[in-house]
Amino acid sequence: MQWTDLTWPEIQALAPDTPLVVPVAAIEQHGHHLPVATDSMLLGEVVRRLSQRLNSEVLFAPLQWLGNSDHHMDFSGTISARPRSYLDMLNEQMDTAIQHGFRRIVFLNGHGGNIVPGKQAVFEARQRYRQRQDLLLLFATYWDFARPWETRSDLVQQSMGHACEWETSMILRIHPHLVKDIRQLKTVPVDFGFEPAYRGWTTKDRTAPGHMGSPQFANAEKGEHLFSEFSKGAEAFLRQVIEWDGRTFVAE
Repeated sequence: MQWTDLTWPEIQALAPDTPLVVPVAAIEQHGHHLPVATDSMLLGEVVRRLSQRLNSEVLFAPLQWLGNSDHHMDFSGTISARPRSYLDMLNEQMDTAIQHGFRRIVFLNGHGGNIVPGKQAVFEARQRYRQRQDLLLLFATYWDFARPWETRSDLVQQSMGHACEWETSMILRIHPHLVKDIRQLKTVPVDFGFEPAYRGWTTKDRTAPGHMGSPQFANAEKGEHLFSEFSKGAEAFLRQVIEWDGRTFVAE
């Protein structure tokens, strides 16, 4: 079900037990070969597939395209909410949903820069509503729900990059006309350096062309495989949310 397709009484009737999924992505540079809306397009396709499978069991909010993309601001086309602004926006979205009676709220993410503030936002909200034992507040990223290289041996990468083999393959699957020539692109390592420490960085610290990974190995068949695996994994996760007993947070 789509939030934007319903009337307010219909939305009110879905609370409190229908899971509310809030898709969050970004508009930012994706190298020389992919459109700036890549993250939002890819998450939108994952959500489309999930909504078909889950039908009346989950309510999907409108996709939020404004993400935390300050690290990409050296590249034209990027639109960013600063980290604190982004945190506040997610917190206010949760407050709104809770005020309307929803108790199972899931941010489904499609942009790496949203991960740190997204986790912080659900942490902050849980402290705000610490007396409520009936709230399930979650932040999850769609590509964490599968290990697609284990079921397709020709995938070069084993992790998500940026404008990489995975993202390029998925855009080739749904919007091939938007992908520029990838044949002359070169691999840019995805590694951060200094692991296991987390290093502060900007995108230009890690890549000159704007991509990270190996987009030259992308194709549409790989894209369909990736969409299928990620959507199946996300569906299994959302079924856990649907089946939550409304009170238990740890295994007994």
